[in-house]
Amino acid sequence: MRRRRLNLIIGIIVIIVAGCSIGIMLSLLISDNGRNGDIHITPSPADVAYDDKPEISPAVTPEPTITPTPTPEPTPTPSALASVEVKGLYLTANTAGNPSRLQHFIDLANRTEINAFVIDVKDDHGKVCYETQVPLAVKHGAWEKKYDVKEVIRKLHENNIKVIGRVVCFNDPYMPLKEPSLSLKNTNGEVFTAPVGNSRLAWLDPTNEKAWQYIIDIAKEAVSYGFDEIQFDYIRFPETTNYKYDMSYFQKEKSEYIDNFIKTAIEQMPNVTLSADIFGSICLQTKDVGGIGQTLETISERIHYISPMIYPSHFANNSNHYTGNGVGTKINGILFEKPDLEPYKVIYNTLIITKKRLEEAGIDVKVRPYLQGFTASYMPQGYYINYGVEQYKAQIKAVYDAGFSEWIFWNSGNNYVEDAFLPEQ
Repeated sequence: MRRRRLNLIIGIIVIIVAGCSIGIMLSLLISDNGRNGDIHITPSPADVAYDDKPEISPAVTPEPTITPTPTPEPTPTPSALASVEVKGLYLTANTAGNPSRLQHFIDLANRTEINAFVIDVKDDHGKVCYETQVPLAVKHGAWEKKYDVKEVIRKLHENNIKVIGRVVCFNDPYMPLKEPSLSLKNTNGEVFTAPVGNSRLAWLDPTNEKAWQYIIDIAKEAVSYGFDEIQFDYIRFPETTNYKYDMSYFQKEKSEYIDNFIKTAIEQMPNVTLSADIFGSICLQTKDVGGIGQTLETISERIHYISPMIYPSHFANNSNHYTGNGVGTKINGILFEKPDLEPYKVIYNTLIITKKRLEEAGIDVKVRPYLQGFTASYMPQGYYINYGVEQYKAQIKAVYDAGFSEWIFWNSGNNYVEDAFLPEQ
């Protein structure tokens, strides 16, 4: 009898232990699914653009509901690197996520004047480039882990390199299709889209405060991870010269909506340096020619930095090619028929006009231009030159001669002419 009772007790203990083990295993499995780690699969940009079909859940047991962690608030004090005079390069998220490539650029910064990198936070495909906790991005899978954000920033800060987070704002081929209420619309009420290459353009609505908050939440999270500055790109409406969309409900000037977005971002991130990329042509145009909601004066009123993209190849030449207008571009009273051939003069004269206009408007904004780090070989023969050491240095000299001290080079493949940069002092 005693042995039978002992066997019964042992049996009960075994059942309890087994039950606990199964519970722990299930808990771990659920936790792994909730983290959306390396198994997370995202569609290509082309898939996203044409994905207008409802999502069909697979015939499996549904995953548990995920409650996203609230977006962390920015640190209350400015970064120690916030005041660095930037001599920077743009790096893609893929470069940041490639340890050997990242180390190459760290080594470059350690031996030259380069002291800052601009890295994608939210990219041109509408995706946050690391594992995000922003609720709306989590809800729709609007992220892709291209780099370990904490590790990348740690490495760069250890080497005294300033890290600027590029946030592509309203141009977004992903989220408007997932959240139509946040998108610009066609006149028939459907989400505004337009074909661009193998993909399609879509646009978060710059008049919509919920769309503002989505972008600001991403920026705030980036700051919490240690980014020293947030650089807003595509902080504008689509060009009305190229695209048609519903504007019937607008109650303000487009520039007022953009200004209110900037004001809201500053209020929510009071100690964070904010910059904005703008077309180089905006420095020359006194009116909102493209209907994008920007003039030099309106975009500069509150933002801390502007980064006009003064790529000589992007100014119209006198050819009949799509890069030309048959005449050329007049800058500061000088007609440039082949702007790409004269990088110093184009940069210098554009910045002189920029400086004059800002001074006349009484606007105290810092100017940090984007410079051309690529050869525009897509242009007709005779209208472009190879951008090597001489052309890089000419652009940098033009910045200094115009009275400015900061610059960033852009090359989409991150293939920079490194011999152009001065040795570290």
